[in-house]
Amino acid sequence: QVQLVESGGGLVQPGGSLRLSCAASGITLEYYAIGWFRQAPGKEREGLACISGKNDDPEYADSVKGRFTISRDNANNRVYLQMNNLKPEDTAVYYCATPEDPMSLYYYCSHWSDEYHTWGQGTQVTVSS
Repeated sequence: QVQLVESGGGLVQPGGSLRLSCAASGITLEYYAIGWFRQAPGKEREGLACISGKNDDPEYADSVKGRFTISRDNANNRVYLQMNNLKPEDTAVYYCATPEDPMSLYYYCSHWSDEYHTWGQGTQVTVSS
C-alpha cells in the first residue's frame, strides 16, 4: 500500500523558515514525479512546486518562486520543501502528492491536482507574529 506522510509544519513568525518532509512507503519516490500543494480555509488547493519523474528542473508557482525549494532525498525515500521568508498568506495545510504511475508526469511535472493520485494527510503551516 502506497502511503505519503508529511511532517515539519508548525507555527513560525513572518520572515521565518520551515522545511517540510514527505516520506513515502510502498513506492520508491526517486522514480515518481512529486508535487507540493497547499490549501487554505475557503480557498482552492494550490500547486506550489513540482519535480518530474525524470528529475528535470523543478517548477514553482509564482507565489513561492524564489522562496520555496523542492528537493529529493533518495537515500531516505523523501522529498523536502524548504520554505524561506514565510508570509502570513502562506498559512495553509500543505500536502505532497504523487501520480499513480511512475511514467505519468515523467517528462514534465504539473501543478494540476487532478494529475496526482496519492496524497498525504497534510501538515499545518501557520505564519503569524
